[in-house]
Amino acid sequence: MFKIQTLNNISVAGLNRLPREHYEIASELSHPDAILVRSAKMHDLPVPDGLKAIGRAGAGVNNIPVPAMTERGIAVFNAPGANANAVKEIVLAGMLLAARNIAQGWQFARSLEGDDASIGRAVEAGKKQFAGFELPGRTLGVIGLGAIGVLVANAARSLGMKVIGYDPSITVRSAWKLEADVERALSIDDLVSRADFISFHVPLTDKTRHMINAERIAEMPDGAVLLNFSRDGIIDDEAAVTALDAGKLYAYVCDFPSNLLKDHPRVVVLPHLGASTREAEENCAVMVADQVRAYLEDGNISNSVNFPEIHLPRNDGHRMVVVNRNVPNMVGQISTDLAEGGLNIIDMLNRSRDDLAVTLIDIDKPCSDEILQRIARIEGVLSVRGLTGITPA
Repeated sequence: MFKIQTLNNISVAGLNRLPREHYEIASELSHPDAILVRSAKMHDLPVPDGLKAIGRAGAGVNNIPVPAMTERGIAVFNAPGANANAVKEIVLAGMLLAARNIAQGWQFARSLEGDDASIGRAVEAGKKQFAGFELPGRTLGVIGLGAIGVLVANAARSLGMKVIGYDPSITVRSAWKLEADVERALSIDDLVSRADFISFHVPLTDKTRHMINAERIAEMPDGAVLLNFSRDGIIDDEAAVTALDAGKLYAYVCDFPSNLLKDHPRVVVLPHLGASTREAEENCAVMVADQVRAYLEDGNISNSVNFPEIHLPRNDGHRMVVVNRNVPNMVGQISTDLAEGGLNIIDMLNRSRDDLAVTLIDIDKPCSDEILQRIARIEGVLSVRGLTGITPA
């Protein structure tokens, strides 16, 4: 029986992917095999002994101490692309909110007083201050062309916009999905100098923090619009507000309220709604539950942020999962211990990622605790476990 601890409310659609005859699921558990989490901050939480995996029902993993988990041989999974449509839709909404001054016009309309005739006259007198512009022919710059960025770029093309994108590490899969006429920017500076709208779809790292600052804002066309539904901190908010006050920027639409932003007349700030749809929450929960289940039952890994991708079809034998540092002769030492224990290898697959490697080994008999402990003592082995059968006992 596998134990799954939930640190947040996880969609039932995801939890239902974990059959109750094999999985115990609760918010309070001792020694869980895996943790499912959404936004709960785990940096200061004690790590239970025996924890094998953490599943983040979302894309970002800033709330999880990933390097520390890697050192303990704990796989961290996320759900890239599961909320992509939700974020795409709110980016499109953000562009329309900015271009048509919808938020400002709504506030104006709500402030009107008097009888209907008086309100009608006030509307006709005041509406000209909220006149906006249309999207076709405008240029959208997309920084980050993963699952979300590709959808945003393609949707903008469907609206008649020109699109330029920048992502030095774009995957082949994303490139195939991107509309052929999306132009490739040579650099971030090249992109910001040509875009009327700029949307960000990158994680917050030391390299992306304040990616948009006063210097880059100065390079933008006059009247540009910033859209940040990615991570707080990517844009230097103080520089953006200064540019808004000076008339350099037309609008700033983001998902991260602050005292600096919330009352500014040219800022539309939302309460972190980018992925807040029922469909996105269900998609994320289903994806991450499937990934955690595959790892617990079979050792197979998809969409881990710290472990390599690895998939080995199950044979009729018994499986071992070894997580170790990516150093020479690890597989040789593991194989020697198995041979000395009288175990024959049926199939084996080893994959590495940076300084870490995972080896899946199918053997003809169950591996004894003695052999598992011997392998665990090999210098560089971070975790080892044996799996009996295709589904848990």
